[in-house]
Amino acid sequence: MANNIEQSVYFQRRKNAGALIVRDAPKFDLESYISNYEDRTRLDRLITIGCTSTYLSIDAFHAAIAEAKQGKDTDIYMSIVGCLQQIVPEDPLSMPDLGWVEQRMKQIKAETDRLEHELKQYKNNLIKESIRMGNEDLGAHYQSIGDFNAAYKAYYKMRDYCTSPKHIADMSLKLILCSIHQRAWTTVQTHVLKIQSQSLKAEDKAKIDPILSACLGLAYMATGHYREAATAFLQTKPEFMTGGPAAGVTWQRALLTGNDIAVYGGLCALASMDRAELQNQVLGSSSFRNFLELEPHIRRAVSLFCSSKYSACLETLESYRTDYLLDVYLQGHVAPIYGAVRRKSIVQYFIPFACVTLEEMGKAFSSGSGVPIEEELVDMIQNGTLNARIDLVNRLLLSPPSHPRQDVHDSALKMAASYEHNLRLRLLRLNMLNAGLELRAPKNTNAGAPQMHGGMEGYEEGMAGGSRLRMSRG
Repeated sequence: MANNIEQSVYFQRRKNAGALIVRDAPKFDLESYISNYEDRTRLDRLITIGCTSTYLSIDAFHAAIAEAKQGKDTDIYMSIVGCLQQIVPEDPLSMPDLGWVEQRMKQIKAETDRLEHELKQYKNNLIKESIRMGNEDLGAHYQSIGDFNAAYKAYYKMRDYCTSPKHIADMSLKLILCSIHQRAWTTVQTHVLKIQSQSLKAEDKAKIDPILSACLGLAYMATGHYREAATAFLQTKPEFMTGGPAAGVTWQRALLTGNDIAVYGGLCALASMDRAELQNQVLGSSSFRNFLELEPHIRRAVSLFCSSKYSACLETLESYRTDYLLDVYLQGHVAPIYGAVRRKSIVQYFIPFACVTLEEMGKAFSSGSGVPIEEELVDMIQNGTLNARIDLVNRLLLSPPSHPRQDVHDSALKMAASYEHNLRLRLLRLNMLNAGLELRAPKNTNAGAPQMHGGMEGYEEGMAGGSRLRMSRG
C-alpha cells in the first residue's frame, strides 16, 4: 500500500521537487500522538505527517479533514482534500463537501460583519475596555478562519486600549501565537522581550514565564540558533506542563507539549553544548529532569554522549529520526542537528589518540548514507572542525605533531615582550609627569586617547595601544 501511495501523483511531484518524503514507519501511534494537541497545531501536525509520510499519509489526511470540518477554515479544508485526491482519487473523502464549504462561508461572513459592526459601535461610545474586547473578539474570529495576518492586526490594535501590564501581556501572548503560525520568528522574539519587561504580579509572572521560555526556544530553534534555543528550553520550568490557560490559550496543547520541550531542548543541547555543559545543565538540572522523564531516549542519548559512548548515542538518535522528520517544527532541523552531534562525537572520540585507523573510525561512526568516512573527515579538516591529518597510504587519521617545549618558550617570549612594552609606557608616563606635563581628557574625542598640554609641539605614541598624544610646552 505504501508503495502505491509513493507512486501517486502527489508524492511523485514532491519527489521531482526534491521535497522530503519519509518512507519508514514511525515509532508513535498516530491517534495517541495527535490527541496531545488541539486547535491549529493539531491540524498543522496532521497535514505535515500527511504530506511527508507515505506510511501514514491517508490516515493523517482523513484525521485532518475531520478536524478541519470542525473548524471554520474552508481554505485549509479544500487544500487537504486536494492533496488526498492526488494520492487516492477513489477515496470518498477526496471529494470536497461543497455544501459545507458554502454554509461555512456564509456563517463566516455573517460573523465578521457582526463583530465589525459591534466594534464600530464601541468606538463611537469611546469605551476603552469595550473597544479592547471588541478587537480581541475580532482577532479570535480571524484566527479561527486561518487569517492570521488579519488576526495579528486586530490584536495589535488592542494596544492603545490596554490599561494594565496584564492586558499588555495577554495581548502580546496572542500576537506571539499568531506570529508562530505565520512563522514570523523575529516577531516572536520581540514580543517575548516586551512581556518580560512588564511589571507583572508574581502569580501572573509565574504562569507566563514558562510559556515565554518555550516560545523563545522554539523561535531560536526555527532560525537555527541551537545554543540559544537549548538555553531557553532548559530554562522552561515544569509548571509549563501543569499551568492553566494564559490569554485564553492552553499552551500545553495549542503549541508545545512537555514531550516537545524535552525533545527540542535535548537535541539542541546535544548539538551546541560540550560534555561538561550537558552534564551540568541538562542531566544535572532539577527542573529539566521533569521533561526528560517524558522522553527517556533523549536522556539516554545525552548520558551516552557524556559517558563517551558516542556510537551508542548516535544509534539512539538515529532510531528516532523518522519521528522527528514528521514533526512540524523539527522537520527541517533534523539534518543539521544530527550532523552537529555527529561532528562533535568524532572530534571528542579522536582527542585522546595520536592516530586512529580509518577502518576503526568507520566502524565507530558508520553512516547509513554510504559515504566513506574519509570524505567526511576531509570536510571536517578543511572547515577547521577537526584538527588532524589523513595518511591515505597507511589509511590513518593523525593528530598534528605538537611541540610543548617550543610552545612554552614562545609563550614566555611573548609574555616578556608584553611586560617590556607595558614597562616602557609606564616609564614614559612617569617622565611626562616629572617634566610637568599635564594629562587632560581631549575634547570631542574618545576618553581613552588623553591629550597633553605643555610647551612642546609634536606627537608621541599613546599609552593605550597606538593613540596619539599632543604635547605642548607651557
